Amino acid sequence: MDPPTHRSLPRIHRISARPGPKEDVLIIGAGPAGLMCAFALARAGVFTEGVRIVDQRPNKVAAGQADGIQPRTAEIFKSYGLSDRLLKEGTQLHVAAFYNPSKSGGIELTDRVPDVTATDTNFPFEVTLHQGAIEAIFLDNMRDMGVEVSRPVVPTSIEVDEDLVEDSDAYPVRVEYSVVLERTDSEPEDEEHNEIVHAKYVLGADGAHSWVRKHMRIAMEGEQTEYIWGVLDLVPSTNFPDVRNKCAIHSNNGSCMIIPREDDKIRLYIQLDESGLGKDFIDDASGRVDKSRAGPEMILDVARKTLYPFSIETPQSFDWWTIYIIGQRVAERYSVHDRVFIAGDACHTHSPKAGQGMNASMQDSYNLAWKLAHVLKGTVDRTLLKTYELERRKYAQDLINFDKKFAKLFSGKPHSELNSNGVSHAEFLQAFQTFGGFTSGLGVRYDESLIINPKHQHLAQKVLIGQRLPPRPLLRAADCRPTNLHDLLVSDNRFKLLVFTGDTHEPSQFTKVHEFAQELMHMASPGSFFAGFSSLEAMRAVFDIVSISSEKKETIVYNALPRILWSHWSKVLVDDIDMKGITDSGKVYESLGIDTTGAVIAVRPDGYVAAIAPLDATGVAHLTDYFANFIKPC
Repeated sequence: MDPPTHRSLPRIHRISARPGPKEDVLIIGAGPAGLMCAFALARAGVFTEGVRIVDQRPNKVAAGQADGIQPRTAEIFKSYGLSDRLLKEGTQLHVAAFYNPSKSGGIELTDRVPDVTATDTNFPFEVTLHQGAIEAIFLDNMRDMGVEVSRPVVPTSIEVDEDLVEDSDAYPVRVEYSVVLERTDSEPEDEEHNEIVHAKYVLGADGAHSWVRKHMRIAMEGEQTEYIWGVLDLVPSTNFPDVRNKCAIHSNNGSCMIIPREDDKIRLYIQLDESGLGKDFIDDASGRVDKSRAGPEMILDVARKTLYPFSIETPQSFDWWTIYIIGQRVAERYSVHDRVFIAGDACHTHSPKAGQGMNASMQDSYNLAWKLAHVLKGTVDRTLLKTYELERRKYAQDLINFDKKFAKLFSGKPHSELNSNGVSHAEFLQAFQTFGGFTSGLGVRYDESLIINPKHQHLAQKVLIGQRLPPRPLLRAADCRPTNLHDLLVSDNRFKLLVFTGDTHEPSQFTKVHEFAQELMHMASPGSFFAGFSSLEAMRAVFDIVSISSEKKETIVYNALPRILWSHWSKVLVDDIDMKGITDSGKVYESLGIDTTGAVIAVRPDGYVAAIAPLDATGVAHLTDYFANFIKPC
């Protein structure tokens, strides 16, 4: 976190010292990554007096910054009940248009393709909405739960007591920060006081220049490119025909990307290094961008040359603008003793044109939050926290490798008669479509670990263990109401056990399902992990069990299935077509590669497939081995 400027904080007149409380989790930084973590902890029921989020900014972002929500992030928003507001306020991107040099010297339309190539999602499009509005969605919902961001708060020191890090009940992280209190009628002068907080866990979600990362001496590994880009947010007046579509433009004057935004705005990404102006904006001593040397009108002038023969007028005002150099770096580690963590831009930086920055940041803290919540509740061993760095750093390394290729293609000179070695449209389009699963977030797959067990993959051949479970249309058995598998994967911090019972109309299969239920609850043989819970209610606080039958809707009796295999009447589903035959249901077993003998799919609280097991005693043993590695029955 950069030091605050004289314009970002009130003037200080008096300083006082004040002891601070103990915190279970202290989140430093209230951008998308920090707010996702705070919101997730609140929804998990652990954001009490022992969890606090602070930020040095007096207010949330008002305009600009990140603005793109990819399909996987939209799925996460839906799992929290936030997607309706996101879709209402944001703009959907369905088309990507490509422009390349024309023989007349300007640019011309080359192609239009789907913006999101993945179809196995309920959100086959991007949503654009500026970062401040995204933050507002979190802030408003957190406020409803009694959670507020403490502002402006500036951290000054952080230390970890290594003698206490293995003690689960200890508060080994010492953080000192300054809190600025605004003036009141009774206190005409602003006041600053220092607090010392002892925390169990600290998350540094404080941006690319992270104060937490620097004070924990975590190095960033990677490099800075020579690509210099300007960004403008404005309401356009232009004759460019694809201004309401996402556009990738290669011209002889440099490259440009157009991103439609809410309220008729667009965002222009304009390459400056090809124009000859880029290096004029760089401070020779620091190598960093000096915005005082530039302005939005200068960037727009470059955009006009890139968009020729199309024109764009100077707006009455610019909503936001900036200049940046593309840097591609990832932190050497994501935690210190699994007590201090970093997330988001604090641990990876890359170009913004693939729309990964805010998405990767929120998915970092989404991954960490459910693990922290279970540790704080005492339901899992602290070793679970090691999987955060294991999973998200590998993802960040893959992201940087992708971004190097994508940024080079985007910033490279276009193919033309005078430049036969330039980037061709076919080459760029192939990269755009090849990496679609990665940029959408839907193709992320975590490797084998403490919480990813690849055994029994053959039982559901089209469900990849370690990848997020895809949505599928189903019917509720009790009332035949169409529903979706993702409607059951709400982010309530519980593991989901999806019991594919097969055709329970067949007597032999019905008997098999009952025998499995008996094994699960230790009624037939010893050794079941689930029998270790003190009560059914205690088990259901950690697990939500859902039954999915391939029996026909006309014959199934939902409450004839063992009670342990469904927590509520709405948790028994049927893989069958709906009564009117208008939805694409009835194909779930087939599309997931599950045969009529059935199987159990264990899904993590973040929606990723953790393990698959047979629907028999060996399956209970496999699930027992898997969950006993990190969960403590209570």
